[in-house]
Amino acid sequence: MALTGIQIFKLLPKTNCKECGVPTCLAFAMNLASGKAELDACPYVSDEAKEQLAEASAPPIRPVKLGKGVRQTTTGGETVLYRHEKTFFNPTVLAATVASDIDTAELDKALNVYNAFQYERVGLNLRPELLVVKDAGNGADGFAAVAGKIAKESEFNLVLMTQDLAVMKAGVEAAGFKRPLLYAATADNVDDMGALAKDNDLPLAVKADSVEALQALTEKLTGMGLKDLVLDPGSREIKQALEDQVAIRRAALKASNKALGFPTITFPCEMASNLDMETLIAGMFVAKYGGIVVMSDFSAESLFPLLLERLNIYTDPQRPMTVTEGIFEIGNPDENSPVLVTTNFALTYFIVSGEIEASKVPAWLLIKDSEGLSVLTAWAAGKFGGDDVGLFVKKSGIMDKVKHTELIIPGYAAAIAGDIEEELPGWSITVGPREAAHLPAFLKTK
Repeated sequence: MALTGIQIFKLLPKTNCKECGVPTCLAFAMNLASGKAELDACPYVSDEAKEQLAEASAPPIRPVKLGKGVRQTTTGGETVLYRHEKTFFNPTVLAATVASDIDTAELDKALNVYNAFQYERVGLNLRPELLVVKDAGNGADGFAAVAGKIAKESEFNLVLMTQDLAVMKAGVEAAGFKRPLLYAATADNVDDMGALAKDNDLPLAVKADSVEALQALTEKLTGMGLKDLVLDPGSREIKQALEDQVAIRRAALKASNKALGFPTITFPCEMASNLDMETLIAGMFVAKYGGIVVMSDFSAESLFPLLLERLNIYTDPQRPMTVTEGIFEIGNPDENSPVLVTTNFALTYFIVSGEIEASKVPAWLLIKDSEGLSVLTAWAAGKFGGDDVGLFVKKSGIMDKVKHTELIIPGYAAAIAGDIEEELPGWSITVGPREAAHLPAFLKTK
């Protein structure tokens, strides 16, 4: 049972050091009890207290690490039903299915295609993470060969999908070093699959015919010492599948049902007859509340919108996306190249830098920290004032890179030109266009 704020407070050092970010230990305890703080934020809590506080500080849905290497990811770890309440933490993991009887040449071709699915968006590299090796009945050797090839020759991590224990053991032997997810323990094989997962320290999916039936299986597996579980309530009809996802999330968060406090795996590939419909269903599960979404295949026209949906949903709504403050070189600028300044809101940066690149005019782009606000909003909030911008230009180091003394500011911040001139004596402040789309023509005239 989770501890109350007062119970947590009794276990804290009571120093009121403020190093956790709040003024008192009591306030920190209340935040910890409500899931608004992490125990690691307190630098002085004792090891004994950490043990007792583990239950209170752990998220109601256990985070489960999947795979190893550059595409290692985590699913679960969520604390709220709706992201505006706080945030969603670990994005839905996207997977495609590979049959174990696939021809070697076809597998090589598929891996080449899948590895190419990487998209840059607002400075982030968007890509899928998992491949599901599905037992096609061609024996343990064939299953192990495909799993091993994917594990050794690609960045993808794996889900090993079979009900045959011997086949699963062969897959684990070939690809266990990549920490695959085993799919799945059922009422018929729970003891054997649980033992295999425990012996190899691997995450295990649990499948049942209903949400209620899942609980008995997870309780048995956790009793065996397994902690990294992924839930599949078995529903393959769209309406029921959505209801099950919501029921599992609500049970874990609202009813503190630890038997259901694990991430889920969903199978749009088993709910539709074509990839277009699969994509629609997958989009539903990205929003509510699939931890892993398994498709029959990856294609650009279905994968890209899912990656964008995932990015939008799992971007913290309380923390704007930003880029680092500093000087950015666009197109190999020299000492005579124009100097522009704008805010560090990620979308602003990428739009402005993209338009500068399109102009073919090499330039220096100064990015000032505005706490992730756009130009007009930052100016209105006092985060992009003339004095601050002028001081930033002085300290940025741009004066050592250029011979001229002209600074181009955004058109929406024209009002700060005079204050910048006062802060930068001898500099000429030019007001640029309001819209980034007009930058190419503006720079070419310069």
